[in-house]
Amino acid sequence: MYTHQGKVVVITGAGSGIGRATALAFSAAGARVHATDVDEEGLRSLAAERGAVATRRVDVSKRDEVEALAAHVEEAEGRVDVVVNNAGVGLAGGLLQTTTEDWEWIVSINMWGVIHGCRAFAPKMAERKRGHIVNVSSVLGYYGAPSTVAYSTTKFAVFGLSEALRAELADHGVGVTTVCPGIIDTNIVKTGRFRPRKGDPLTSRDKALSVWKKRSHPPQKVAQAILEAVEKNRAVVPVTPEAWALYYAKRAAPGLGAALGKMVSKR
Repeated sequence: MYTHQGKVVVITGAGSGIGRATALAFSAAGARVHATDVDEEGLRSLAAERGAVATRRVDVSKRDEVEALAAHVEEAEGRVDVVVNNAGVGLAGGLLQTTTEDWEWIVSINMWGVIHGCRAFAPKMAERKRGHIVNVSSVLGYYGAPSTVAYSTTKFAVFGLSEALRAELADHGVGVTTVCPGIIDTNIVKTGRFRPRKGDPLTSRDKALSVWKKRSHPPQKVAQAILEAVEKNRAVVPVTPEAWALYYAKRAAPGLGAALGKMVSKR
């Protein structure tokens, strides 16, 4: 039976939210966790809680920093068993409201950050014929909600990348999972960018925060889903009831999925 005991796990965006909860969950299961983030204070707090054997400041938008991370962990541990590409940021606003700089910022982290992580760690996993990559997408990775055009673009990209990569690496003994959380209690609303769009209250940070407080689920729910996905080599894992509902509706009938998504967005 698969066990996380003794496994070497690398997690990006581990200073808070889903990444932090996942680091603590893997650590509790006996894994050796290497945690990264740009939030050094968050990493220090995680280390103090023994959620990681090592922490390192890494900006996932920088290819050289991710490659240096991979080389460092390989040298220190001799292998990497699991990589969780979790680091990400939020951006609310329509196409007409977001700037080119907004797009470059979110794509560099949410999309290129995952690409860098996959490219840095997958080759060694393929050589060893074992390992698992978890890429954190979103319910907005298969349902494009109003005023999430840039964020959805990056999360759809992560979903597609993960699906293709799973097919490619299967013969090499490497699993790939796409995790798609719904509304989770993290700092993404507080730290994200908001570009107000007339008629859409969710492009207001205050309104979005009020919705998150009412509807959000704890990050530990996603962390547990990630551990189980690695254990069972699952392909796609929506997290939260609305994420599952939209996933199945979109697969069964795209028109129904769009209607259901519109209703969820309004609520």
